[in-house]
Amino acid sequence: MNLFSDRDEQHHREQKRLVANAYSLSSLLEMEPGVDSCTRIFLDKLGDFADRKTPVDLGAWLQYYSFDVVGEFVFSKKLGFLKEGRDVDGMIQAIQGMLVYASLCGQVPEMHHVLLGNPLFPIFLPQMETWNSVVTFSLKAINSRLSLKRDGELEKEDLEAGKDMMSKWMMVHQLNPEKMTSTDVMVHLSANVFAGSDTTAIALRAVFYFLLRNQTVMAKLIEEINNATREGKLSDPISYRESMTHLPYLGAVIKEAMRLHPSTGLIMERHVPSEGAVICGKTIPAGTVVGINAWVVHRNPEVFDEPDTFIPERWLDSSPEKLKEMEQSFFVFGSGARTCLGKNISLTEMHKMIPELLRKFEIKLHNPEREWKTKNVWFVQQEGLICDIVRRI
Repeated sequence: MNLFSDRDEQHHREQKRLVANAYSLSSLLEMEPGVDSCTRIFLDKLGDFADRKTPVDLGAWLQYYSFDVVGEFVFSKKLGFLKEGRDVDGMIQAIQGMLVYASLCGQVPEMHHVLLGNPLFPIFLPQMETWNSVVTFSLKAINSRLSLKRDGELEKEDLEAGKDMMSKWMMVHQLNPEKMTSTDVMVHLSANVFAGSDTTAIALRAVFYFLLRNQTVMAKLIEEINNATREGKLSDPISYRESMTHLPYLGAVIKEAMRLHPSTGLIMERHVPSEGAVICGKTIPAGTVVGINAWVVHRNPEVFDEPDTFIPERWLDSSPEKLKEMEQSFFVFGSGARTCLGKNISLTEMHKMIPELLRKFEIKLHNPEREWKTKNVWFVQQEGLICDIVRRI
């Protein structure tokens, strides 16, 4: 059981309270140099493609980047995707398979009892044990960390000095092992590996796709970045605070791309409580599954003018009343008690890396006449973002 699947609200609140501090913006920004080191490797790899004048699958490399950044936040350790330029230990493929299964059984739960919920199933199809590959991968990352004692516990001094999530949660475990067991720590760490890379990669792909399909917006964003650089407002590398303060149009571009292509494409399910509920004037009986799909909410013409059009300016030029209405309908990270804990991880990556990439390289679609392909397996994944990269002088 993890924070995604836990339906016990009391237990969910207790577990969330124990881990929430590690997801705070202040905690994450302590790890900002780790993000910068990933960005340097990422840009060096793209530079190799530029120098060879070879098209690059930007979508794949954005996922390699997201995986390594998650590794820095969670373990203070890159997971090897950027260095090797490939799917390390088949993790991306394994997660895709898990998502296909989860999306199908999420809609038809009865299927699970005869498939992976059947204890005989893994015996006859042992390859399905790859379901546990995320946990195995996370254990491998943990074991590669230094400062391990013979009994397998991290040194207290190492934990107190550590800023990554593993150190913070192991410290909580050592102080109160009943409230956070070693299994709980493992579950929280592997959940970050599973959810943190794919969702951010999807958002990053969306940003670059819509920029490449809307050259006027691209030019306006590059002008903002160049002006801020000339005025000495942006360091090298760009800090998160600088990006948030001096690149408002970038923020609007990111938000608009996520509005048009939210990372999740199925409803956020809830069960109506025993007393029933009245929703939008309609009486809904107890036990009914209800939910909201971000893809539908984000295309509500009553809230978003020209809802299918990429218009970043709407987030900057709208009236305060209209902006409030749009913000209330912005459902990329969910809402309420179940709002995505990793929201700040994703936004930190995006606000730092995107302007860094755009001020160092010119990017064009290799085959602009071809559309990318998307598939909805709970996460709405994309493929086919093949680009030509040229260094900026």
